[in-house]
Amino acid sequence: MAGLCAAARARELGAEVLVLEKGDRAGGSMLLSSGFVWRHADFEQFRTECPAGDPALQRLIFDRVDDGLRWVESLGAPVVTRATGNQLTRGVQFDTRALTQALVTAAGEVRLGEPLRELPRNAPVVLATGGFQGDRELVRQHVTPEADHLLLRANPWSTGDGLRFGLVAGGTTSAGMDEFYGRNMPAPPAQPDETEFVPLSQLYARHATVFAGDDTFETQTWSEIDVVQWTARRPEARAWYRVPNNRLPERVRHRTVADMIAAAEAADGPVERGESAVTVGVRAGITTTIGGLSIDANCRVADGVFAAGADAGGVMTGGYSSGLAAALVLGMVAAEEALA
Repeated sequence: MAGLCAAARARELGAEVLVLEKGDRAGGSMLLSSGFVWRHADFEQFRTECPAGDPALQRLIFDRVDDGLRWVESLGAPVVTRATGNQLTRGVQFDTRALTQALVTAAGEVRLGEPLRELPRNAPVVLATGGFQGDRELVRQHVTPEADHLLLRANPWSTGDGLRFGLVAGGTTSAGMDEFYGRNMPAPPAQPDETEFVPLSQLYARHATVFAGDDTFETQTWSEIDVVQWTARRPEARAWYRVPNNRLPERVRHRTVADMIAAAEAADGPVERGESAVTVGVRAGITTTIGGLSIDANCRVADGVFAAGADAGGVMTGGYSSGLAAALVLGMVAAEEALA
């Protein structure tokens, strides 16, 4: 999303833009998401929930995301709903396929299957390769020794290319290189494919006893980003949720806990139903890395090199905020500053 937003904004401002897409389609991991683009209801809440993030970057995103959403709509992206289902957040949901098409149309030609092979010498570049979650060695180095057991809950092409190019150009890494956003998913033998990344998310740790062997964990966040990071560092990146039967009707957005467990069961996930509780085996799924290249408030990594989206670290460090909101705003800002 960040790369397409950058290209669309740059073309709108009169630039000639070359868009290189490593994958065989546009849209990256945004295409596989639920399509919600949101901000916290107030800035202090943003700071409280992501306390180690860069305040200047957080303020930039918070202040510009609403205008950015109107801009995306003006490009023809249809809105599915104007409510997030969470009283702590404000935003909209897009149909991700329609959103991708609208951005591709505005961005111009997208060269598929063509990765960036070297930094250009005669033009600014915006790095927006989606993070490094697709590279097992980088994930093992920075995030967890259980990297081989994580479910890649994202496109397969985000393997740290932007990070490498930024470092070659003289950039540095941000804080939070050991953090990631993801979801706990049904454990094997379940094997979710990309069409099931959203519907098979197991988002009810707050209603469960979470354990792995003798270790237990109590989630402290509504996003449950803390429990998935904890799970990722357990043996084989696996844990169990034990849910009392009287909590099964509890709702998380539009689904009940019972709905999510039933989905896991239908996908061959390990589900044990007892007289008083249901126990579900989960494993961590990594969607995007949180750490990345250190940028300033102009999205600058080094002279002539800018980063946006998951290639830019320092936004949600210590917590979680909307990755699509950051992609939208930082993509637009990177384009504006690259032209300036």
